[in-house]
Amino acid sequence: MTNSFNAESVLNTVKTAFTPVTDALKNFPNVEVPEAAREFVKKAAGNAQVRATEIHNGSEKVTSAIETAVAGSVSETAKISRTIQQAMYEDAQALFAGIDKLASAKSLNEAVSIQNDLLRAQGEVVVARAKATTEYLGKLIADGAKTAQDNFAKVTSYAKSA
Repeated sequence: MTNSFNAESVLNTVKTAFTPVTDALKNFPNVEVPEAAREFVKKAAGNAQVRATEIHNGSEKVTSAIETAVAGSVSETAKISRTIQQAMYEDAQALFAGIDKLASAKSLNEAVSIQNDLLRAQGEVVVARAKATTEYLGKLIADGAKTAQDNFAKVTSYAKSA
């Protein structure tokens, strides 16, 4: 099966979209970012990161309670929920790390370079998640079809013997 979703084309599209901005900013004189502004951004990002961790830990407790209370297909839903929660947590952590890196930039050119690296990394994450999701859904569909086929076979064999 060929995959029409090509990571390289996504990255090239992102690069092409930001080329005019990047070119314009390269010609912009190196502007110093004040230390106080960098420290403020780092502190705000740190506080937000703590809150995100607290929310993540709380959602883990809720998901564990759901998993304990029910089984079967709901267990699969809990796995999906846990995966989504983990992805959101990882995205939040990456965002805060990116903000921290951007806040450390001493010039606009350095900030643009950092931003381009962050966009490239995020694009790679999106492609990897899309691939993993496709594989996971394919497995779920195949397992569901197998279960339905087995159940149908049981029903028809029961009807024949009656």
